[in-house]
Amino acid sequence: MRNLKRALSLGLTAAMISGLMVMGSSAASYADVTSEQNQEAIEVLQAVGIMVGDEKGNFNPDQNVTRNEMAVVMSNLMAYNVATYKNTSPFTDVPSWAEPYVAACYTNGITAGYSDTVYGGNDTVTTAQAALMVMKALGYFQYSSDFGSDWQLATVSQGNKIDLFEDVDSGVREAMTRNDLAQLVLNTLEAGTVEAETNGSISVGDITIVNDVKYNFVTSNRDYAYAISDKIPTSSTSATVGPIVELGEKLYQGDLTKEEDYDDFGRPANIWEYQAKEVGTFEDEADYTFTAKVTSKALYNEVGKTASENYTWSVYVNGDRVDDFSSNDLVKYKADDDSDFNAKQGGNKLTGNGVITEVFVDGTHETVTVAVMNQYAAEVLKVDEDDKDITLSALYGPARTTDTFDTTDFAEDDIVVYTYANGEIQSVQAAEKMEGEVTRVRTNTADGEEKDGDNFVVD
Repeated sequence: MRNLKRALSLGLTAAMISGLMVMGSSAASYADVTSEQNQEAIEVLQAVGIMVGDEKGNFNPDQNVTRNEMAVVMSNLMAYNVATYKNTSPFTDVPSWAEPYVAACYTNGITAGYSDTVYGGNDTVTTAQAALMVMKALGYFQYSSDFGSDWQLATVSQGNKIDLFEDVDSGVREAMTRNDLAQLVLNTLEAGTVEAETNGSISVGDITIVNDVKYNFVTSNRDYAYAISDKIPTSSTSATVGPIVELGEKLYQGDLTKEEDYDDFGRPANIWEYQAKEVGTFEDEADYTFTAKVTSKALYNEVGKTASENYTWSVYVNGDRVDDFSSNDLVKYKADDDSDFNAKQGGNKLTGNGVITEVFVDGTHETVTVAVMNQYAAEVLKVDEDDKDITLSALYGPARTTDTFDTTDFAEDDIVVYTYANGEIQSVQAAEKMEGEVTRVRTNTADGEEKDGDNFVVD
């Protein structure tokens, strides 16, 4: 009876945790950063030394950024030798620790003060202010005519054209958090550098009027220009021009690389490396997520007619590809709302309660990727404080006692829910404990694939 109660408790636990499991492929190096934050940006910026955490090992993603701190970030981004700028700032309100950073950004035209002597460094930096600084680093806004009658409007307009604000949640006039700033800076590293082209200028006294400013992407055929992206300018008429040089390529000359590939679960992902060492694998955000049985009708309706009937489909279970899946059969059974979408085609049942199914639709390449990830229960067998890892005793699932997972956040005998792919434990989550009276138990002995299996009712 004790074993039965234990099994029932674990089964309930696994079902409860299914919507809460953190499924990221890369463990965050900061204690206060999860996949709910801009983890990819935070990890990449830590690796290259642009934004780092505090002495307690926290990144403080929700903390607002001041203008003084923004000058530090920009100096790190541009790799200014800040020591050479010490005591050159014209501003009288900048503390000594920030002065060389502010001076470096001011001298290089990245930032300006509220007046000739006031910088306002303790004020929080707004999204518009930060965006203007990073776009100046890209080569934009070299002339006063670029700003028009409203500098914020001009900044936002140009930023939207180059996808600078993708995944940045703060408003134009709002203070930026460290989380949003990290994403803005990563977007900048992935943005193309530009050079200004003008149609002459007219000088009247001390005023110079520049005619028809145009910004053209910098391109190169050098190896480093392929490190992050190999995108060719749309205006290019010859492939010999080479791809656009992103800021991250210009600054790191090929030491910082990004590859679009797949993670161990088969999900589309970005793989970043710095100086030939992996920073992390960061999966794309799923377009649709299921935590129960996925029927043909549900899948067809969510993805839509065009993608269901015309795109190339790939289905993975714990990273292993399902070779016999056919999107033609999905369309054929699109009205079925009872069976698992793959079982309806005569294959194995793939989905159900506690199984996470993520769907990725790529309209550019006309592909659909379905990643099915099973969750299993285990007991923490050992916590190794020296190696900073744990081993599990699987109550069910493929984990072996020789498998380790990099964390010490658990104690021996803790019950956890884990995922597994590519011969490794991919994630471990603490199980939530519930107590109550088991009022009904059902053991399913039928052979049909579509039966729900063993289940029970508590209270």
